[in-house]
Amino acid sequence: MLNIPENAKWADKGVTVAGGRKQGTTINQLCYPEGLFVDDHQTVFIADWGNHCIMQWKKDDTNGKIVAGGNGRGRRLYQLNRPTDVLIDKEKNSLIISDQGNRRVVRWLLVNDKAQGEILIENICCYGLAMDDQGYLYVSD
Repeated sequence: MLNIPENAKWADKGVTVAGGRKQGTTINQLCYPEGLFVDDHQTVFIADWGNHCIMQWKKDDTNGKIVAGGNGRGRRLYQLNRPTDVLIDKEKNSLIISDQGNRRVVRWLLVNDKAQGEILIENICCYGLAMDDQGYLYVSD
C-alpha cells in the first residue's frame, strides 16, 4: 500500500503520461479510464473501461500496449467487460483485474502476451482493488 509522508511536496503542474489525445480506441488513446497502478519501474497500468482492456504505458512512451483484454467486450476468459481497477501481484508476476461488467475478479499472467485470464472471484459487484504487503487481496463490493 502507498504511504505518503505528511511533509510530501507536490509539483505545481501535472504531466500527462497516458492518453491525452481525446477519447478513442487507438493505442495512444483511452476511453473512460478508471483505476490505475504504477509499478516500481514507473510503468502505468490503466483499466480502460470503454475499450474493455488493460493498457500498459512505460515511462516516456507515447503509445500504450494492451496487456489484458482488447478482444472486444465479452464474457470469455480472453475478454474483459468494463474493467474498473488493476493492480500487480509481484509474487505471481500477474495483473489482478476488477472485471466489473462480468461481475468477477480475474488474474492475467504478465508473461503470457495477452493470453487469457483466470477467474479468482465470481458473482461480485467489484469496483476497487488493493493488496497488502502479505499478498492479501481486498475488493470493494
